Amino acid sequence: MEVKESECAVEDVISSMPDMVITHILDRLPVQDAVKTGILSKNWRFKWTMLSRLVFDEDFYLYLILKTNYESKFGRIISRLLLHLRGAITKFVLYIDERCYSALDDEDIASWFSFLSRKGVKDLTVTKTNGEPLNLPSHLFSCLELKHLKLFYCRLDPPVDFRGFPNLLSLESGLLHFESSKFGEFITQCPLLEILNMRYRRFFLDILNTRYQRHSLEEMGMDIISVGKVKLAEIANAANIEILSVSLCDTVPITKFSSIFQLVGLLPKLHKLNLDFVRCKDKFAEVGAKKRFLTTHPCLKTLTLSTIDLCDGIMLSCALELIRNFPNVQTLEITATRDWDDYPNGPNDPNDPAPATCSPDLDNDTMGLLQLQSAVFTQFKGQFGSILFRLEPAEQT
Repeated sequence: MEVKESECAVEDVISSMPDMVITHILDRLPVQDAVKTGILSKNWRFKWTMLSRLVFDEDFYLYLILKTNYESKFGRIISRLLLHLRGAITKFVLYIDERCYSALDDEDIASWFSFLSRKGVKDLTVTKTNGEPLNLPSHLFSCLELKHLKLFYCRLDPPVDFRGFPNLLSLESGLLHFESSKFGEFITQCPLLEILNMRYRRFFLDILNTRYQRHSLEEMGMDIISVGKVKLAEIANAANIEILSVSLCDTVPITKFSSIFQLVGLLPKLHKLNLDFVRCKDKFAEVGAKKRFLTTHPCLKTLTLSTIDLCDGIMLSCALELIRNFPNVQTLEITATRDWDDYPNGPNDPNDPAPATCSPDLDNDTMGLLQLQSAVFTQFKGQFGSILFRLEPAEQT
């Protein structure tokens, strides 16, 4: 019995799917793998041109070096790929280190941002890892459909006629260079902004590959001296912020502990606060614990204290004062650290300095009932836990 070839052929289910579904599939592949689908069949030759999410991250750059030896053509490859794309671009990620930057020029980057502004990009991440900060082209400020923006080690200089990003919901920045007061103006021109993350050292560790984490920012030739500073009053103007993460002594320099409560009091929708105390030792004045802060901030539900030295009396008092004045917090996360310059012989040296003690003005007996449902302590040692759980949390995990 003769069987016709058409009866044995396997139905190409994927190729018959709607373009929108195929785009979703392609978007979940690395860019280089999505482009390679063009060799599957004649029908798939140009399917990759429907890509809407472009991730030119460190993995893509390493692919060019290790697999293709096209490192010097980094800019040309991206430019040619963009020319073939047909639809809107929803996400664009660009990673640049000093090696690939040497293969680019300002016109390359400007043309990419011009392309993105025409394609209605909504999610944009730009990361530069060493050398001089990246000068963001003026076309960035024409991407008015942006909803999510991440900038690491860039120079932000909005044009005079810039009126803001009307749709921006989240902004994450690290080692951002800008003129004094410019950033404050920038965030006030984003009326829908809900998430603001300015923890630049944590941003550095989260974004960069682990092979860089053993090097300091200075060792990588990065200019941290000129990083812009932001005043608390400028952040307070963004009244819709719901999630705030800041490095207190780097991007938002403060010396008065009460300023934290003043800021939170001016952000009525804030429900998650992350305070990074990196490099804050000896920069805070003694906590004036006798002065009670009467506002209870009912919306604040999550409090995270990062890189806080609980072996320092002032820092310990700060942590307890924060917890006392945010009684509605349900989730508490504390990542403790210590200044190892004070402990040259390691963490178990019997000659360690005496454990920190709280400010004598801090009255633990006046602390009320907490609403804690979850408490997480990392790299933690000392008296803090015993003090905290004397507060009789409503529920403890």
